This record gives sequence, C-alpha cells and structure tokens, in this order.
Amino acid sequence: MPRYFIGIDVSTTASKALAIDESGTVVASHGEAHELSTPRPLWSEQDPRQWWAATCASLRAVLQQISADDVAAVGLTGQMHGLTLLDAGNQILRPAILWNDQRTGPQCAAITEQVGAEWLYEHIGSLMLPGFTAPKIAWVREHEPEVFAQAAHILLPKDYVRLLLTGAYVTDVSDGSGIALMDIGRRTWSDELLAALDIPRALLPELCEGPEVCARVSAAGAHVHPA
Repeated sequence: MPRYFIGIDVSTTASKALAIDESGTVVASHGEAHELSTPRPLWSEQDPRQWWAATCASLRAVLQQISADDVAAVGLTGQMHGLTLLDAGNQILRPAILWNDQRTGPQCAAITEQVGAEWLYEHIGSLMLPGFTAPKIAWVREHEPEVFAQAAHILLPKDYVRLLLTGAYVTDVSDGSGIALMDIGRRTWSDELLAALDIPRALLPELCEGPEVCARVSAAGAHVHPA
C-alpha cells in the first residue's frame, strides 16, 4: 500500500496542507487564507479559530485525493512567536498576538534591564526583541491582568492546531527558542528566566526535538471539523 506524509503550515496569511508520497512527490495540496487584525498602530493579531478552520478545510481537500488510512505521519510548521492564551478548558482568552506585533518595546527594555543583555545572549542566544513571545506574556500581564489571571496554557500558532488535532500541549525546540524562555544550550525551559520573570512553568508546553514523534492524532482531531 502507498504511504503518504502530510505537512501542515500555519502561516501568517494562510493555513496549508500538503501530502507527499514516499519518494517526496507532492500528490495533493490546498490552502485557506487568514485575516489579519491591526486594531492599533504597531499591533498585529489573529483569531486562532481561523487557523483551525483553515487547517480543517485544507486537510479535507487533501484527503479527498488520498486515503486517510494511508497517511503514515503528520508534521507541522508555521509562524513563530505568536502568543496564544488558553484557559483551563482550552478556550481562547484573547486574539493571538503575532510575531510581527511591535507593542512590547517597553517590556523588552524592562526584561533586559532586569536580567542583563549579556545574560540573555548567553542563555536565549539573542537580545530580547518585540517579536518574541516572552515580552508579549509580560505585556498581557501588565495591561490585561484579568486575562492573564485566567491563563492555563501558552501555545504558538501551529501548536494550537496540534492541540486540537491531538490533545497534546507541545512545541519543538526550534520554535520554542523563539518564545525566549529557553536555555538554548540545554534545550529546555530556563528555570532562572522563568523565576526572574515570574512566569509559571505550568503555562508552557512540553518541548520536543523536531524529528521526534510527540503526539498522535486523536479520534476527535481526525474529524477535522472547525471548532
């Protein structure tokens, strides 16, 4: 029997699905667009439900051309850094703050002053930049404390789609590094930085390596119906 592999890309402008065979030949593909919201200058947000609806539509289109029974694995990629806040019931608490949102300059400066630019560079491999997720977390805590108080999970865009497909709270170390709360040398969350910024470890997903099988599509996820 033929075996196929599906890739899902939750990008800034669209969610796409693509199926390849074992030789790497593309056998099916489809994409559905997202809307972008800019409610204030420097702000960039999206409704995570758009990612899921677009992913579902793309997967349904691809699975019209191949059998789901012949799919060996699914991989995900997508836009980095976007802050997706969920409550304990996985309900979305606010629109996701995207990678290209620039509102967090003051939070970046405050974090840098608190822990030091050299320390940041040694541990996260970069200066603290507005595109990263950590200053977005700080911004929500400062400006929307009632939202932050309800937060139980923080996910990146593609990892929100993974959650609905599998039920797993996971991100890969590549995208996880852009959350800017990792010790990249140890490839794990930085206990020192989490303590310094008072961010509970329980909010963050588990980390996995890119090639690792980190979750399996659930029966609910296999129906790929929009939430």
